[in-house]
Amino acid sequence: MFFFDFRLSTLGTYCMSTKIYTIIAREILDSRGNPTIETMVILESGYRGVAAVPAGTSLGKYEAKELRDGDGARYYGMGVLKAVNAVNTTIVSKLRGMDALDQAGIDQAMIVLDGTEDKSKLGANSILSVSLGVAASAAAASRIPLYRYLNTLFTPLVPTTLAKIPTPTVNVINGGKHGAGNLDFQEFQVIPASNRSFTDALRLAVEVYQKLKGILQYRNASTAVGYEGGFAPNLYTNIDAMQLLQEAVRATPYRFGVDVFFGLDVASSHFKTARGYQIKDKETPMSPKDFVTYLADLHKNYRLLILEDALDEDDWEGWMELTARFGAEVMIVGDDLLATNPKRLEKAIAQKACTTILLKPNQIGTLTEFFRVVAMAKKNHIQTIVSHRSGETNDAFIADLGVAVQADYVKFGGPTRGERVAKYNRLLQIEAELFSQK
Repeated sequence: MFFFDFRLSTLGTYCMSTKIYTIIAREILDSRGNPTIETMVILESGYRGVAAVPAGTSLGKYEAKELRDGDGARYYGMGVLKAVNAVNTTIVSKLRGMDALDQAGIDQAMIVLDGTEDKSKLGANSILSVSLGVAASAAAASRIPLYRYLNTLFTPLVPTTLAKIPTPTVNVINGGKHGAGNLDFQEFQVIPASNRSFTDALRLAVEVYQKLKGILQYRNASTAVGYEGGFAPNLYTNIDAMQLLQEAVRATPYRFGVDVFFGLDVASSHFKTARGYQIKDKETPMSPKDFVTYLADLHKNYRLLILEDALDEDDWEGWMELTARFGAEVMIVGDDLLATNPKRLEKAIAQKACTTILLKPNQIGTLTEFFRVVAMAKKNHIQTIVSHRSGETNDAFIADLGVAVQADYVKFGGPTRGERVAKYNRLLQIEAELFSQK
């Protein structure tokens, strides 16, 4: 879909120019009720693209830095008017007249304009909103779906055919900073077998989710949901949550270990102390070595497919031990460890510290840099999961992006809350377009 703004009278006769005419940013709200930035890129032809940037709750220290106002009298310091102003003045002045089809050139211009390694001057949120908006406007002007346009940008780095829809990893119980605070681990996931169509995989996950809801209601446990759409029940230990997942799967026709698997986002940095890893399942803190043993026992009992951020983001020796111990059986996923950062990924590859990378555009700040990290992962046989953030919008760009790079998995949260469902529904659309004859 595209729109032509007849108010742009200075454009004169309608043309097909893909040069940037103007860029307009504004402050909107994310799914947690915090401000974020939405940017519209308008081309000289009248085609345009809009992108909204998400924000995380559990932030890794190695992520690119978003720009917040810090004004305690307004949104308790979380406003993004500075980021909006950066787009509407500094960035638009630099990019006006540049060709939206030159994604790499535009992204590089913003990187140079910012001048910092972590994008802290203009803000990763400001820069990313423009980067994504440029791609969306170029796709509109090219009159092709966004996922196809993004694929043309990525394919020169790694030849990539649109052959599948990534398998969803579905968050059904929220803990840690995303839940009610009584579970240490941040996400308890159900993961359909990867040989299923996306439609069938989503159905499986939703049916397990609904069975889990019924079990929680039967036990008089809370069915309130956390930031990412998974339930946030009042349980006592992390093992309680794992047992509930098993019970939910048994109540469906699906076979555990064949049709459906479990995953965990441990997010261990938030419960790592100077004394070790402290969780409710153990009376005393565990050393890194003891915690790896605990996780190995967890895998033995629940046959985990995914283990994300199992150790602290700076515990490289622990990550290496974890990967060596059972990385051949479990996807050892680096999120805070890697922060979608090429230097961190390069180190992880050299040290064999993980087998999978979680990819979040706002951790690095531009689409071009994101593509380069994905390409590095694929070339080094690191599996890929394209992920949302806890503070999301209804923008489904990330769904198209996951298809464009042919990620192994996508991570969009629970199958509820509008900002999560928007991504799942977009993938259903794309699957129907790509594989309607199958």
